[in-house]
Amino acid sequence: QVNLVESGGGSVQAGGSLRLSCVVYGHTYHTYCMAWFRQAPGKEREGVAAILTGGGSTYYADSVKGRFTISRDNAKNTLYLQMNSLKPEDTAMYYCAADPVGCWHETPSYWGQGTQVTVSS
Repeated sequence: QVNLVESGGGSVQAGGSLRLSCVVYGHTYHTYCMAWFRQAPGKEREGVAAILTGGGSTYYADSVKGRFTISRDNAKNTLYLQMNSLKPEDTAMYYCAADPVGCWHETPSYWGQGTQVTVSS
């Protein structure tokens, strides 16, 4: 079993930055693939970024490429999402997710409770 706990959300003005963190509790072999998803009110959940164990492979949604960076510190069992040049359309609940097989083209098995990001214009 894996528990994912996110932190780092908040309210910022457009152009600002935030760094989200997700700490993994439990068996880390379930976290071969880790990702960030987001869901805004009235919209479908979308993948933001994903990373595989070792950090060699990363994936990004087109809407965040060049602005967001996903990384992981396996020694600290922590996933990060550095978000720069934030836009109002980035406003959403952000969720950490993990899966032992895949989490970008597949629906991950494990999810956190979410952390709210609000960007004002």
